[in-house]
Amino acid sequence: MANTAQKPIVLGLTGSIATGKSTVAGMFAKRDIPIYDADKAVHELYEGEAVAPMRELFPEAIINGKIDRAALSKQVVGNAENLAKLEALIHPMVQQKMHKFLDQAAEDKEELAILEIPLLFETGKNYPTDFVAVTFCDPEIQKQRALARPGMTEEKLDAIIARQMPQHEKRARADFEIDTGTDQMQTQSAVDEIIKACLAAKAH
Repeated sequence: MANTAQKPIVLGLTGSIATGKSTVAGMFAKRDIPIYDADKAVHELYEGEAVAPMRELFPEAIINGKIDRAALSKQVVGNAENLAKLEALIHPMVQQKMHKFLDQAAEDKEELAILEIPLLFETGKNYPTDFVAVTFCDPEIQKQRALARPGMTEEKLDAIIARQMPQHEKRARADFEIDTGTDQMQTQSAVDEIIKACLAAKAH
């Protein structure tokens, strides 16, 4: 029999480094909304099915049978050709995982599903989203949060931010904005409003 499960509304969740994406994703999860985490998907691939094809491309990046992110970044950072090779390998695998997640959400009759994709705008790829929500905060707060992370330096942070679309541009492109520079209750309230708006769109 054909799968006639109705698709859920798909909300893309994105935002620059240290603007509270993971915290906000946790707030959606608290409301029992299923979430696809692109970073987590890559992590799983780096420990599983991406290892064999990666060994062909970047053998130095395989350590103890897994893809070592630090070793891999030495191969691709600042090397456009290697970065293109890596993306050509990983992106289709990540997309496949994403479509499996959405199929499962439809089967489970979920009304809303979240795609948490840090570089949603930067990749230039089309994701099957109905709406996009972006997390943002004051650049000073962003800097403090990022520098509190293990191994983060000002230089490293500057390089990451330079590769990401400016916060104001992301906000202009998004359907919803979530200010994570406020207290947790206000942020949760903003999340709940977005859930309500998405479900209202589904009802029409």
